[in-house]
Amino acid sequence: MSDQHQPEDPTTQHPGPESQGPEQIQHPGRSGEMDQQPDHGEDSYRGTGKLTGKRAVITGGDSGIGRAVALAFAREGADVLISYLEAEEPDAQETRKLIEAEGRKAVTVAGDIQEEAHCQEIIDRAVSELGGLDILVNNAAYQMSQEGIEEITTEQFDRVLKTNLYAMFWLCKAAIPHLGPGSSIINTSSIQAYQPSPNLLDYATTKAGIVNFTKGLAQQLASKGIRVNTVAPGPIWTPLIPATMPPEKVDEFGAQTPLGRAGQPAELAPAYVFLASQESSYITGERIGVTGGQPLP
Repeated sequence: MSDQHQPEDPTTQHPGPESQGPEQIQHPGRSGEMDQQPDHGEDSYRGTGKLTGKRAVITGGDSGIGRAVALAFAREGADVLISYLEAEEPDAQETRKLIEAEGRKAVTVAGDIQEEAHCQEIIDRAVSELGGLDILVNNAAYQMSQEGIEEITTEQFDRVLKTNLYAMFWLCKAAIPHLGPGSSIINTSSIQAYQPSPNLLDYATTKAGIVNFTKGLAQQLASKGIRVNTVAPGPIWTPLIPATMPPEKVDEFGAQTPLGRAGQPAELAPAYVFLASQESSYITGERIGVTGGQPLP
C-alpha cells in the first residue's frame, strides 16, 4: 500500500486476479509458501495509540487476516497473544517478530482449538502472561472446497464446526470472566454467511452461525459493558485460499467483486482496530462488511 494520505484507485491498489495464478500449497498453508505474498500492512499501517495498554488474544494470528490484525494492534499499543496450529510455527514466529518490533509483548500458543481444553489454555496463558485480557478476536477458521454434499465427510463437517463454531463458543465462555467494561469480542464471519458458495456449504453454514452468535452474545453482555461485533470479509488473499481451493478457483479469486480483485489482509485490520477501540463505544451486535463492493443485506 502506498502513502495513506494520497488518493489511490482501490481497483488497482493491489494486484488483480491476473497476477495470482493457480498456485497451490498444502493445508494449512503458510505465507512463505505463497508466490504472491499477502500484504499485512508491514509497510503501511500507522498506529495512533488507539489500543494503548490493551491485551488481546487473536486466534489464527500466525498469517493472513490474523497477522494483519496482530500487527495493527501492536502498532496501536496492545500486547498480543496469537494462537495457531503447530504446523504454522514458522509463520507464527514471523508474526511474533512483527509484534515485538513495535515494543509490545508477544505470546505464541500452538495447538488445535478443536479441543476445549486448549481453548481454555489460550485464555489462561493470556491472563497469566499478558496480565489480563481486554480483546478477544475469534479469527481462526477451517474450510475445504467440495463440489457436492456427498463429498463432505462427517470428519470434515466435524472439523469445520469445531474450528469455526465450537472454538468460538469455548473461547468466549473462558474469556468473559476476565473481561471488564470497555472490553471487546470481535468474531470473523464472512460474506459466505449471506452469499453461500455451493462448494463451501459447511463453511458457509458456520459463518452464518457466527453472525447470529454475535448478535445474541452482544445482547447478553451489553449490561456488562462488553461489546461483541463481527467483521465479514469478502474474498481476501491469504494462505487459506491456495491451500483449500481448486486451482481454477484460485486463478479467478476476487474477480467477481465490483472492485475486480481480492482484498489484502492489511485492508481488514482497520475494521478490527475500530471495533476494539473506544471509538466504537456505541456499536455492539453489528457487522462490518469488507467485501470489495459486494452488497450484504
